[in-house]
Amino acid sequence: MSTTQYDAVVVGSGPNGLSAAIVLQQAGLEVLLIEGKDKLGGGLRSQELTLSGFVHDVCSAIHPLAAGSPFFKTLPLQEHGLEFVYPEVSAAHPFDGGRAAALHLSLEETAQALGTDRKSYLNLMQPLVKSWPALAKDVLGPLRIPNHPIDMAAFGLNALTSATFLANRFKTQEARGLWAGMAAHSIQPLSNLTTSAIGLVLMAVGHLQGWPVPKGGSQQIANALASYFVSLGGKIETGNYVTSLKQLPFHKALLLDVTPKQLLDIAGEKLSPFYRGQLQRYRYGMGVFKIDWALDGPIPFTAPECRQAGTIHLGNTLEEIATSERESASGKHPEKPFVLLAQQSLFDHTRAPQGKHTAWAYCHVPNGSTIDMTDAIERQVERFAPGFRDLILARHTMNTAQMQAHNPNYIGGDINGGIIDLGQLYTRPVVTLSPYQTSAKGIYICSSSTPPGGGVHGMCGFHAARRALKDVFRLPAPILS
Repeated sequence: MSTTQYDAVVVGSGPNGLSAAIVLQQAGLEVLLIEGKDKLGGGLRSQELTLSGFVHDVCSAIHPLAAGSPFFKTLPLQEHGLEFVYPEVSAAHPFDGGRAAALHLSLEETAQALGTDRKSYLNLMQPLVKSWPALAKDVLGPLRIPNHPIDMAAFGLNALTSATFLANRFKTQEARGLWAGMAAHSIQPLSNLTTSAIGLVLMAVGHLQGWPVPKGGSQQIANALASYFVSLGGKIETGNYVTSLKQLPFHKALLLDVTPKQLLDIAGEKLSPFYRGQLQRYRYGMGVFKIDWALDGPIPFTAPECRQAGTIHLGNTLEEIATSERESASGKHPEKPFVLLAQQSLFDHTRAPQGKHTAWAYCHVPNGSTIDMTDAIERQVERFAPGFRDLILARHTMNTAQMQAHNPNYIGGDINGGIIDLGQLYTRPVVTLSPYQTSAKGIYICSSSTPPGGGVHGMCGFHAARRALKDVFRLPAPILS
């Protein structure tokens, strides 16, 4: 344990821990960031998982929320080495028979390809695309009186519905399938209330900026955040896995980029019985089974839109995707899982040797599952890209236990830090007006288990640090312009 005294200590170097540390350091405090692994990043790590020269994103891969984060936009991350590459098509959704729907930067181009659903798509998305730049700060934060109440109410009327209910706006297979793939990022049954929220947000930011790939790997986001933090005078300590408050140097404020389970392990004795009870009732969601491939060439998708897209949603129709997600949530392993696939090397040539490629994919599975889903996932890829398996040079797989071993915040393989359903949308991790405060004075939680939840945006850390600045240091909290 260091004998140095700090104003604040942040534990965990995922995007939220890094963001919290930056906000505190910007305020002129002495801040120490502690990471349990030897490499920074949490879900923002990249490694040669298969063969030499093939760079794979271990967890997160495509980053629309990072590029559009209200907090990240205030930081000079480009000066610290971060460069985004934008695929021509943000996301594509193939169907049996060779057709595909696609999310383009152009709202009109996306809608036009949906045929008779053109007007319905425009009616749904045009108002949100127009209002999102102002709405983002309200949506990506704790529950509070919004700055734009009329726009927020209009968003909420759609966002709080289930994805299957909102899909009734559409008649074509293309529009309904495209919508289902977007909503399935919520990692829960599409019949659940609030599953429309993430789909709407992902499509809106896709039309405003696209879904970019960090050049060189997702690790570059973490590296840029860390570099900026250090440039402000921040201190970083790696290889120190914190399991007890006794491991920490003296500090006035502690911010933990962990989920409720680890919060109880680390600081449970300091927490009130009522607060501990609430944390113990916190619910985790489905896990993921992930594959990375080293490939001898680009994936031979039948649909041309898929060969131009950074992200591919493999699930065919809305009905098939809804069945897959319902089965996974109920403890089953779907025969035809919904698969999220990214092909970063098509657009970022630093990811693989010349002429070779990488691909990244996962499907949702029951929390804690150790079933090998390799064959099921590869069958889904082959279904829409005949000849895919012939290109595989090597593969690397991770089940839910291995995901959690890589990142302890992925409890049972849950990459969202807890299910984001109606009961835990804004009331995460507990029911309170200040979700980042714990019951212990000076101890805060800043992970994706707080609003607004999962995704690489840093907003959980930003809001937690603002709270600590007000409570502990009586300093003015930064305001996003």
